[in-house]
Amino acid sequence: MASAAQYDVPQTPRVISPSPTPSELSGKEGYFGPVTRSAARKNRRAPTPPPIDEDSSGSDPEKRARARSRSPILESRRRRMSGLTALKKAGPGRKGDLTLQNGVVNGHLSPAAANKNYWREMSRSPSPLGLIPIHQKWRSFIHRHEIPRKILHVSIGFLTIFLYCIGQRSDQIHPVMLALLIPIAATDVIRHRYWQVNRFYIRCLGALMRESEVDGYNGVISYLLGAWIVLRFAPKDIGVVSILLLSWCDTAASTFGRLWGHRTWRVRKGKSLAGSIAACLTGIITAGFFWGWLAPFMSETQDQSVFAFQGVLALPPQARDSLGLSLTQASVTGYLALGAMSVWSGIVASTSEAIDLFGWDDNLTIPVLCSVGLWGFLKVFG
Repeated sequence: MASAAQYDVPQTPRVISPSPTPSELSGKEGYFGPVTRSAARKNRRAPTPPPIDEDSSGSDPEKRARARSRSPILESRRRRMSGLTALKKAGPGRKGDLTLQNGVVNGHLSPAAANKNYWREMSRSPSPLGLIPIHQKWRSFIHRHEIPRKILHVSIGFLTIFLYCIGQRSDQIHPVMLALLIPIAATDVIRHRYWQVNRFYIRCLGALMRESEVDGYNGVISYLLGAWIVLRFAPKDIGVVSILLLSWCDTAASTFGRLWGHRTWRVRKGKSLAGSIAACLTGIITAGFFWGWLAPFMSETQDQSVFAFQGVLALPPQARDSLGLSLTQASVTGYLALGAMSVWSGIVASTSEAIDLFGWDDNLTIPVLCSVGLWGFLKVFG
């Protein structure tokens, strides 16, 4: 019994949690397992963690359970986000904070913080592909080559020729175009104001749209506005040819620029020499087709006295007087005048397609610049 009393039973050692608090680390009592020299060196290199407030009575469990965001938590500014629904304010909300369904801001950065509009929620892809659902399904047919959009673009030229052949006057067409322009533009304003309308609009007309038109204005508005301007203010033949150049030259430039643009020099950002050459050649053919065949063929049913181009080109009076030439000597007619007018039309079409005018849509700038270039040329040499 004496020997048993001499050796006391030791107390149970204290068990330390895997993540000790600073007070536990600073304590000298307690058992710690053996540490190798490599682990000891790592512990000496590791920075000292910041002190932890052990009194959690006044702390927010949401803040303790989740990592803090780079954005400060502002309780007075919140935004609610759920699934694929619109981002609606539940009060004065902060753009970058993620608000849970129970109304608690947890401090995490919301996925919608980098998205300007709701439609970004349809696709997390950083590339433009994916903003319009049908572009994903028909990636090559619709997204890459834009076949439906090009068909619509080209068909406007054939519609213009049809209206010209049945004897429609410019003053009969441009009021109709203005009547179409107003509701289409109003629809675009409404769809940008209400995301439900925009989503329905994209599902119906997504095959004819580009990704930039999801949160921008539809190119049809610029197309109608440009066509209305040239038919309203330019002579009939200038207006018709300007619309044909827009319809066919722009499509040719886009098609051949995508095919062979990487093999030629770049005219400017997004425009290649291959596309400009295609637009020039198409413009030459288009002008020769209209003034060389269609207008003479329809001369019996069309009043061509209002045409700006009457088949004759001449030097201006000042140039004739300085050179000592008569009007007959300084004039060209027939195929020579038609060829000069066609070549100038191709140059004007190619230039207007390549120019970036204040960032405006080329569906607006191409017909306007073409009509100005053609009408100005005929004012000088016509």
